[in-house]
Amino acid sequence: MSKLRVGLLFGGRSGEHEVSISSARAIALALSAEENANKYEILPFYIQKDGRWLAGDVPQQVLTSGKAPQLPENETPSANSLLSTTKNNLSPWQSPSQVAEVDVWFPILHGPNGEDGTIQGLLSLMQVPFVGSGVLGSALGMDKIAMKMAFAQAGLAQVKYVTLTRAQIWSNRSIFPKLCDQIEATLGYPCFVKPANLGSSVGIAKVRSPQELEAALDNAASYDRRIIVEAGVIAREVECAVLGNDQPQASVVGEISFESDFYDYETKYTQGLADLLIPAQLPDSVMRQIQDMALQAFAAVDAAGLARVDFFYVEATGEILINEINTFPGFTATSMYPQLWAKSGIPFAELVDRLIQLALERHSTPEPRE
Repeated sequence: MSKLRVGLLFGGRSGEHEVSISSARAIALALSAEENANKYEILPFYIQKDGRWLAGDVPQQVLTSGKAPQLPENETPSANSLLSTTKNNLSPWQSPSQVAEVDVWFPILHGPNGEDGTIQGLLSLMQVPFVGSGVLGSALGMDKIAMKMAFAQAGLAQVKYVTLTRAQIWSNRSIFPKLCDQIEATLGYPCFVKPANLGSSVGIAKVRSPQELEAALDNAASYDRRIIVEAGVIAREVECAVLGNDQPQASVVGEISFESDFYDYETKYTQGLADLLIPAQLPDSVMRQIQDMALQAFAAVDAAGLARVDFFYVEATGEILINEINTFPGFTATSMYPQLWAKSGIPFAELVDRLIQLALERHSTPEPRE
C-alpha cells in the first residue's frame, strides 16, 4: 500500500516562528514513529520569516536542527523556492509539481498569516484536505473580539470587556483621557489590554492605573488596529483540549501554575517559569462543566480537527469564565494540548494520526450546493 504524502507547512512570518518549528519537529517525529512510518511520507515546506516558501533540502535541515536558517536577505530565490516576496507581495507558484505531490496538508503555523484563516483559505482554494479548522473557525479563533461575540451568542460566560480601535486612541488625543476614564469606570483595575489579532500574549499588558492604561493602549495600537480591554479576575487558569469534527471529544482538564504577574510570552516559552498540572485538581462537576463549555466553544466558532480552550475558574464563587479558543495550539511533546490527550489515553503519535484522518474525513464531506 502506498504511503500518504503529508505536507508539513511550518515557520511563517509571525512572532511565533520558532514555536512553529518546534511543533513541526515533534509532529515529524510522530509521523516517523513505528506505528505511523508505514502510513505516511513527510514532505516538508518551510516559510521563512520574510515570507518566502521553500521546499527540498532547507525545510528538512530546519526540521533536523530545530533552528531557522541564516540566509542572506538579498538572496535570490532558489529552484526550491515556491513563493517569493517582491515589491508586489507574493509571486505565483514557481514549483507547482512539489505542491501537487501532497495528499494532505498539515499547517503547523501559529499566529497571524498562518493560524488566522489566510493559509486555510489558500488550501481551500486548492481543494485539498488539511488538518485543522477552515477559514471561519481559524479567523474567529484569532480575532479576540469576534471570538467573544461568538461566545456571547452561544451563551458562554466571560469576563467584562471593552473594545476600541486604533483610530479612537490615536486620532484625537484630547479625548484620550476621557476614553480611559470610561474604561476605568466600566472595568476597574487591574485590567488587561490586548491587541485583537496576536497570539502568545504578544502586546498584552496588565494595568493598574490610568497612566499604565494610556501607555498600554498606545502600545497595543502599534500592533493592531483593533484592541480589547478585559477586566481582571482572581481565578485559576485551566485548559481543555478538543479533538474531532462534527462530533468532537473533550480531554481531561489541565491547569497552568506560574509565579509571574500573568501568563505572558516569557512565562509561556521559558522553561521552568510555568508548571502544567494534568489533570487539574477540580471537583468532578466542575471538570464536566468545563469540558461541556469547551465543546460549546468549539461549535460556536465552527472549529474542526483540534483546539485548546482556556478558562478562568473563580474558586471563590464557583464561576467558570471562558477566556479564549486556540485553533492550532503549541504542539511540542511538552505542550499542553498533546499532554492533555496523553493523560486522556491518546498518545502523541496516535493523536497526529487521528488529526490527519479527521482532515481526510472533513474533506470527503460534500460541499453545500449553490
